[in-house]
Amino acid sequence: MARGKPLHWDIFCNVVDNYGDIGVCWRLARQLAGEFGFQVRLWVDDLSTFQRIHPALETQRDAQVCLDVDIRRWSSPFPVAEPADVVVEAFGCETPASYVAAMAARATKPLWINLEYLSAEDWVAGCHGLPSPHPRLPLVKHFFFPGFTADSGGLLLENGLTATRDQFQANPAAQAAWWNSLGIGDIPPDAGKVSLFCYANPALPKLLDAWAASPAPLVCLAPSGAVGNAVAAHFGNAEAPPGSAYRHGNLSVRIFPFLEQSQYDFLLWACDCNLVRGEDSFVRALWAAKPLVWHIYPQEENAHYPKLDAFLGHYCAALPDDAAQAVRDLWWAWNGKGDIGPAWQRFVAERNVLDAHARHWAGILEKNGGLAEKLVKFCKDMIK
Repeated sequence: MARGKPLHWDIFCNVVDNYGDIGVCWRLARQLAGEFGFQVRLWVDDLSTFQRIHPALETQRDAQVCLDVDIRRWSSPFPVAEPADVVVEAFGCETPASYVAAMAARATKPLWINLEYLSAEDWVAGCHGLPSPHPRLPLVKHFFFPGFTADSGGLLLENGLTATRDQFQANPAAQAAWWNSLGIGDIPPDAGKVSLFCYANPALPKLLDAWAASPAPLVCLAPSGAVGNAVAAHFGNAEAPPGSAYRHGNLSVRIFPFLEQSQYDFLLWACDCNLVRGEDSFVRALWAAKPLVWHIYPQEENAHYPKLDAFLGHYCAALPDDAAQAVRDLWWAWNGKGDIGPAWQRFVAERNVLDAHARHWAGILEKNGGLAEKLVKFCKDMIK
């Protein structure tokens, strides 16, 4: 790569975790193009899933430009393509062999980045940025780890996001207009609002029952699709199209259309608590500065549990003992260990403490620096 700022980036995304993989890659690609002015080409193997979070995408096209990003279908066999200056291999996906060979054939080798999964485990800082020489070719791959500490790769954060969030959360009229735009304009003013986005979860029926038994009105906002259908099943229905509504005790459920990425933030900002899953929605819920509950992606032999505990260790460190225990109890119950009903009640009892903590923690994460900014700096430092 020539000295100076890299002009062209290729990002490879193999869609495995539904919206998490493409959600992160799409945010990163847009930020690199829109805020840093780079040429960005995003290779994606599942355009149908991609379209759910960006409806303007045309799934029948192999190449198109959306929001200044050159989007390409990652097909097999892989098309002939000139390698970029920086190649980002997202979440351990395997870059096509023909493309890797073309990388090795370049006189000036591309900077090859393996963008890893998000983790709070202690070993992340020590592995962040480490090189891995290719066993046969004159190429070196560097590992880039997102994370929650200043010595990690940070989290994706667009310029102005937190300021926009604060303005929206301080403006009841703007929030009311946004709910109306979803067709949900009749939320009682005294009702708590909870967004729900999760994987298949056997704890969901008991949580819905706990919400129904709440002493105050509670509104659950769930997207249509797998999550909405899981809620509908609890009420004896096979599926829940957008606009469906259910009621039991003090719980009201509203099903809304699956939101494109730019609108999902507003949902998180407008709710009092957010139940999220995977990586992309989890990070966005952290930036929402509201109490949250994370459904971590389940792995074989419960390999995800140490990752969950590692994050809780960071997140709960500054909380008073009762509030920290309430968070741990609910998060573990939601992830398969514990009784979700009593855990929810203990969590709600700590709401004021958790509200303040969520905002404080978002501020700490912001000071750590955003992932795109850190990635660009890492690449510039590598080619000095």
